[in-house]
Amino acid sequence: MPNGAIIERELPSKFKDSVNLVLQLRNPDFTTSIRIADTVNAFAQATFGAPIAEARDSQEVIVQKPRTADLARLMADIENLMVETDSPAKVVINERTGTIVIGAEVRVSKVAVSYGTLTVQVTETPQIIQPEPFSRGRTAVQEQTDILAQKEGGNVAIVEGPDLRTLVSGLNNIGVKPDGVIAILQGIKSAGALQAELVLQ
Repeated sequence: MPNGAIIERELPSKFKDSVNLVLQLRNPDFTTSIRIADTVNAFAQATFGAPIAEARDSQEVIVQKPRTADLARLMADIENLMVETDSPAKVVINERTGTIVIGAEVRVSKVAVSYGTLTVQVTETPQIIQPEPFSRGRTAVQEQTDILAQKEGGNVAIVEGPDLRTLVSGLNNIGVKPDGVIAILQGIKSAGALQAELVLQ
């Protein structure tokens, strides 16, 4: 046979006969899995009067088909639900290009860093937050993070903020080049003060 041939047999579709749907997360995460189940259950409670979803683990959410539901329509409704995914705390660094990408959940614990003529100090002070009188709020503790960056013979920048993005912005303001910022981030991670995964590309 010139150029050969491909013979395929169509597989029978069992979607209509399914009793359960299994939703698999591309990026396994327990928080996201629970949020998917909660969102589907809120929809099902309003539509069918009972919850239908259960998070089995970080990767799978099981959805039981209600007797009165059309499975294709149910799946279409579920895939249009909005779920806020849990974003992991990551710092991605490309040393070749000097690119630094910082996730919103990244935090820095108390640490002091010295780099050449630059000194960076991060301190945390617990702050008590009281609710309004006669409200149903609760007293809570909020971390107040102060970041101090000093460069000998140059400007002194005082930066206040709870996240690493503020620190990097402060370092950029006093003229630290990307390779210096990368070295500082690696040092903070080695000291155990960077509450995130550091990814080097």
